[in-house]
Amino acid sequence: MTKYAAFLRGVNVGGVNLKMAEVASGLAEAGFANVRTILASGNVLLESSAGVAAVRKKAEATLRERFGYDAWVLVYDIDTVRAVVDGYPFEREVDGYQSYVTFVADKAVLNELTALAGLGEGAGSDETISRGEGVVYWQVPKGSTLDSTIGKTMGKPRYKSSTTTRNLRTLAKVLR
Repeated sequence: MTKYAAFLRGVNVGGVNLKMAEVASGLAEAGFANVRTILASGNVLLESSAGVAAVRKKAEATLRERFGYDAWVLVYDIDTVRAVVDGYPFEREVDGYQSYVTFVADKAVLNELTALAGLGEGAGSDETISRGEGVVYWQVPKGSTLDSTIGKTMGKPRYKSSTTTRNLRTLAKVLR
């Protein structure tokens, strides 16, 4: 059995409100083992003997059927999540800034998002981004996440199925 982190995109923001206990119950009923949720923002730890792609497909199908919404889930084995967090290239705690990791499942989308780094001193005047292995690392002033260049870009419908963003503090809780 492999331990996975499943990140649900857009849960408990923007109108998709799910109780994490119900999410955990649904995924357990679908056959995943040791299902546990972290916070209320769509972070799930689970175990499966299936590979990443199969876990993603089954989790999305389960959530769509059970909750009736267009579920998008990005799944990574826990060692990959740990390597992503360990690879964060910026100072992690900067006063007045948020430190994020955007997980990206589509290489073309990853290329588009990291191309934003060419705009000035980063994606925006005060935001910094860097490409990682399947992720975009970024740092943005608190309160301007959604108004930032990368925030506005990722809010477009094109990115829903292949991206989800987590704060470094959230990822630390996932890895505990």
